[in-house]
Amino acid sequence: MKEEMEKLIDLQRIDSEIASYDLAISKHEAAIAHREQSIAEKQEKLTAIQSKIERLNQKQQETKNELDEAGARVKDRQNKMLLVQNSREHQALLKEIEDNKKTVKDNEERILQFIEQIEQLEEEALAVENLCKGEQELLTEAMQTAEKEIKDLGASKKSILGQREAKAAALDASFFKRYNKLLAKRDGLAVVMVQDSVCRGCNMTLPPQQVNEVLKGDKLNICPTCQRILYILEEDPREMETSAQDAAR
Repeated sequence: MKEEMEKLIDLQRIDSEIASYDLAISKHEAAIAHREQSIAEKQEKLTAIQSKIERLNQKQQETKNELDEAGARVKDRQNKMLLVQNSREHQALLKEIEDNKKTVKDNEERILQFIEQIEQLEEEALAVENLCKGEQELLTEAMQTAEKEIKDLGASKKSILGQREAKAAALDASFFKRYNKLLAKRDGLAVVMVQDSVCRGCNMTLPPQQVNEVLKGDKLNICPTCQRILYILEEDPREMETSAQDAAR
């Protein structure tokens, strides 16, 4: 039984190492994805700003057309005033001239506002565009670094996977089946050490009798709380002392 436990402990050590490689790889991938998302958000913001600029330019042109039309009407009505002799018509033309002059003035002010808004948006767009370029350069560098790191991690993982296959083949089939179920169910940790009478999988204190049974190592011992497989290193003096004290009582 002790031999099988040693195989289980070795298998857990290998699987923990494999998990560390997977975690390191996922961190690199997450960092790249985060940078890509950041760039995508800025590009989306840039597109929105450019759309605003386009709409403002369109409104500015429409306003300019209205201004030009109002200016043309002012000149037209002024020319007509030279021909009319009726005071009623004269007053009507004066009103039209004043109304169109007001339209010209209002539209001139609106055009100035559009120009200011467009200039502000163009500055903002340039700043966002520069940020995008800078982040794109950083992303390219990060991708090159991550690609190398992931390749190295993948090679290390591949190497240790061979060790896992050998350990798994040498292990009792029923133990291996139970181990794999626990591994999937308990976040990659199926075999755990007992230290100071505490299961290091769930940090719950074990009964003294069970600690003694784990020390004997003549059967598969399971944590009553988390159901992980338990073991104690033979050279651990703390458990030896605890066991001796419990026996003396």
